[in-house]
Amino acid sequence: MEGSVFTPSLEGMKHVKSETGEMLTKPFLDVCKLILPVIDKFGAAMALVKSDIGGNISRLEDKYSSNPTEFNLLYSMVEVEVAAKTAKGSSSCTNGLLWLTRAMEFLVELFHNLLQHPDWTMSQVCTDSYGKTLKQWHGWLASSSFSLAMKLAPDRKKFMDVISGTGDVNADMEAFCTSFSPFLEENHKFLASKGLDNLKAS
Repeated sequence: MEGSVFTPSLEGMKHVKSETGEMLTKPFLDVCKLILPVIDKFGAAMALVKSDIGGNISRLEDKYSSNPTEFNLLYSMVEVEVAAKTAKGSSSCTNGLLWLTRAMEFLVELFHNLLQHPDWTMSQVCTDSYGKTLKQWHGWLASSSFSLAMKLAPDRKKFMDVISGTGDVNADMEAFCTSFSPFLEENHKFLASKGLDNLKAS
C-alpha cells in the first residue's frame, strides 16, 4: 500500500470546501467513506461504528443523488428539512449528519489517543475516546453494546502495523486529526444554530 491508510482521506480533504469556503456534500461524504478501511482493521470491536457510519453516509448520499444540484452544499439538506419541519425525525438527513459527525469525532479522538498515549492498550484507547464523544448521546442499550464491543479491540501493535503501509502513519494520523476536526466543528456549529445539535439516541 502506497502511503498509510490515511493517505486517500488526506488527499480528499483538500476538496471538501468550495472556493467560497462552503462545505460540499459529496467530497465530505467521500472523506468519511475513505476512513472506513481504517475501521475495518479493528475487526469486531468496530462493527457497530462501521455500520452506523456506513448507514448515515448512504442516507446522505441517497438524498444528494436525488438532486445533486440542489444538494451540492452539505447543509442544504438540513435547510430543506428544517423548512419542512422533518429535521428531528430519526430517519432525517439532519439526524444522519449529526450522528455521522459524532462518530467521526469518536474516531478523531481515538487516533488522537493513539498518538498521545503510546502506553495505553487498544481497549483503553477506545473506551476513553467513547467516553469523551459518543457516550453522552447514547442510551443505556447502545452504551452497553459499545462497552462490550470495546473488549474485542485488537492488539495495538498489530493494528498499527496493519494501518502503517509505507507511510509515516503517526504523521498521517496527526494530519488527519488536525485537518478533519475543523469540518466536524463547523457541522456542529451549523446544527447548533438550528437547535439541532443535541438530539439523543432513544
